[in-house]
Amino acid sequence: MAELTALESLLEMGFPKGRAEKALALTGNQGIEAAMDWLMEHEDDPDVDEPLATPLGHILGREPTPTEQGGPEGSGSAVGESKPILTEEERQEQTKRMLELVAQKQREREEREEREALERERQRRRQGQELSAARQRLQEDEMRRAAEERRKEKAEELAARQRVREKIERDKAERAKKYGGHVGSQPCPPTTEPGPVPSSPSKEPPTKREYDQCRIQVRLPDGSSLTQTFRAREQLAAVRLYVELHRGEELGGGQDPVQLLSGFPRRAFSEADMERPLQELGLVPSAVLIVAKKCPG
Repeated sequence: MAELTALESLLEMGFPKGRAEKALALTGNQGIEAAMDWLMEHEDDPDVDEPLATPLGHILGREPTPTEQGGPEGSGSAVGESKPILTEEERQEQTKRMLELVAQKQREREEREEREALERERQRRRQGQELSAARQRLQEDEMRRAAEERRKEKAEELAARQRVREKIERDKAERAKKYGGHVGSQPCPPTTEPGPVPSSPSKEPPTKREYDQCRIQVRLPDGSSLTQTFRAREQLAAVRLYVELHRGEELGGGQDPVQLLSGFPRRAFSEADMERPLQELGLVPSAVLIVAKKCPG
């Protein structure tokens, strides 16, 4: 019978008998090639050597023979009647063909595994590239958000400076209206021409340095202090406005006007002094001012 010849061929190639019979049975006895395919695909299965629960003949669609049932009677005669007689050369030739077929199947399996490994590597690289691109997009988004925050902070700072300038202008206009004159209309004291200074042949007269900025430190009544840099040509009113905007609650909640005093020599600045530049008041390059509540009237 054909299935016995295929079984013998599988046994000649070194497959265990139970595994060979199971392969022939599960492939419907379609030949040795189908059985070899099944053996190659399932050689790593944990239950590959477990015997079949159904007799071989039932799987092949016929009644099991005494040989398949494993009975002691009649097994020799059944094998003797169905087993073809092969010469040694035919047996060797059949074994050689089977070994070539096994080698071919092994090569096909190795090629298939190599293709699968290459595909897995390509997929791994593709996932790595996608992950790297996602990280790069995340970093770009964070950089854009940081730049937007910086632009927003800069715009808010410029708007705050503009509000301070507008408040200074309104304060100047209110004082001009209150005192019935224009800002900057205070008469300047007459300047006297200095007399000729005798030149010393051995010593050059010192040159006065011009400052365009001044650093003002303002001491508040609670002991704290404010420090700010102003332009030398800014009016003293800008310093007073800065103090009114940044002082605490101890001076009337930021509503009552304040009085500015110089530290040394002691001097109280008047409303007329508020219109004079810091350079003219002798507060350049640095000065310390004291804040006090302005007395009404």
